[in-house]
Amino acid sequence: MMTGTIQNREAFLDQIASSLGRGRLSKGVKVPAWKHRPQDQVLNGATPDELIEVLKTQCLKIHTSLVMTDSKNLPETLNEVVSNYGGGPVVSWKDDRFSKWGLDSLMKKEWPSNNIEVYEWDHTKGEENIRQAEKANVGITISEMTLAESGTVVLFSDKDKGRTVSFLPATYIALIPKSTIVPRITQAARELRELHHSGSQVASCINFITGPSNSADIELNLVVGVHGPVKATYIVIDDL
Repeated sequence: MMTGTIQNREAFLDQIASSLGRGRLSKGVKVPAWKHRPQDQVLNGATPDELIEVLKTQCLKIHTSLVMTDSKNLPETLNEVVSNYGGGPVVSWKDDRFSKWGLDSLMKKEWPSNNIEVYEWDHTKGEENIRQAEKANVGITISEMTLAESGTVVLFSDKDKGRTVSFLPATYIALIPKSTIVPRITQAARELRELHHSGSQVASCINFITGPSNSADIELNLVVGVHGPVKATYIVIDDL
């Protein structure tokens, strides 16, 4: 990708500052010390099991199935969910955690032997990844952080974790380590900020996905599956 050149940046920013009735603020900016921070009190002190219950309740509201399992039973659980969705084709990220959780036998041997096509994201194949995601029945990703309050999974994209895996297939499965569940977006934003300030690499694209695709633009009538997966399942893995 070519490196772009920014034209007239200083004049543009000066114009914005002038319209706000002040000079440019280019350094020394500090986060306000707010007297009240109600966002920190939501589900404050909730245990992991209590957060699971909040997540379960929210999943009912966002038309998302939630299944509990552990690493030992994950292959059986995942196979059952995929079967209930009608089988393949399946598309997934390229992620070492699949192997860590004992899914290699299922995804690389059992499914192919049962004529369930499985495609693993390969950044060297370019547009072929998108074509495979378009024709897939099931997309599988892993949640980096999970927001109990809203039922939202947080996905970090990179060269091995394409964005289209979560929104082009007909159905979607998110694997959620129990340890990733936090109360709400407040904690997720704080963690992302800490990653940035620590010098760690932060994903260039971070997706917040709350259940299957839906819209209520027309007279507040909810329609599910308008521009993405029509069904979604969260598989929570007890890793604590």
